[in-house]
Amino acid sequence: MGSGQMVTVFGAYGHTGRFVVAELAARGFIPVPSGRNAQALEELADEHGLDARVASVEDPASLDRALAGTAAVINCAGPFASTAGPVIEAALRAGIPYLDVAAELEANLDTFAHYSKRARHAGAVIIPAMAFFGGLGDLLATAAMGDWTEADEAHIAYALSSWRPTAGTRLSGAVSRERRGANRLRYRGGQWEHRTDAPPTLEWNFPDPMGPRPVIGEFTMADVVTVPQHLSISNVTTYMTTEAVRDIANPHTPAPTATDKSGRSDQTFLVDVVVRSGGSERRATASGRDIYAVTAPLVTETLERVLTGRIKTPGLACAGEIFDASDFLHALAPHIALDLHPQKRTA
Repeated sequence: MGSGQMVTVFGAYGHTGRFVVAELAARGFIPVPSGRNAQALEELADEHGLDARVASVEDPASLDRALAGTAAVINCAGPFASTAGPVIEAALRAGIPYLDVAAELEANLDTFAHYSKRARHAGAVIIPAMAFFGGLGDLLATAAMGDWTEADEAHIAYALSSWRPTAGTRLSGAVSRERRGANRLRYRGGQWEHRTDAPPTLEWNFPDPMGPRPVIGEFTMADVVTVPQHLSISNVTTYMTTEAVRDIANPHTPAPTATDKSGRSDQTFLVDVVVRSGGSERRATASGRDIYAVTAPLVTETLERVLTGRIKTPGLACAGEIFDASDFLHALAPHIALDLHPQKRTA
């Protein structure tokens, strides 16, 4: 457990940040709420009996003060295209691990492009995209691979009962769309492709009792960044149920509403991962409740393992690369239902 170690949470007063603060405290860490909104920070700090530190990505000295004396920093402040770089730089100056919950494709691609060599040379630990999108799919794909050293395809299908986006999700999405323009991204043949056609509508056969559901294919999420970083898979595709896509595309869809004392919504999710090599197929699934809330145990479990030395190697890495994926997933048992299926033949 945390043993009283202080951990800076940048963007602590955001929707996901609040879940992270609560999870850190429950595991014995001392969260240090940080961000640019002094009033929101003060309210959060008073609620939890914490000391807040106002900081802005435009002011490196303020970030240094926010990280001073802490064991690590968790960046929950989107859009990550603006925050990831400055907070990583502050973590490198402080000599502490950096984790974030970025789901933005471009921001994650930037992080790997700009910091892989620096992290390796410094012996630093940087783990981006350690959230529902990015971290969970990466862990499931790694667990499904098992002893395979390469595969032809990885497919990650999401079934959400609904998708009520937070203000942060909407803002991050707007930034990504602005950077991407009319293009969408997909990963084929070991490289990124920019496409202008509409993604296909398909049917995905989810495990029972859900069964076949219509999905938007090539609905590219952060997993398509993380998985190829360390797994030799030349084609990685993500899918989203059409109902969830309609929700996220509708500007009038309301934000999440708490339905229990922890703040979780009634949203449910199922992530179905299929990895194929030749004529063989392996599958792993995870299900649970509230994609924003489940990010908190994902990133906090990451933090605990980093701070206790349970990593394979320092540097900039994805979850499945730096941890034992199956062991990590089983550690999330209170928060997700996990099913690692045996190998199946498809041909």
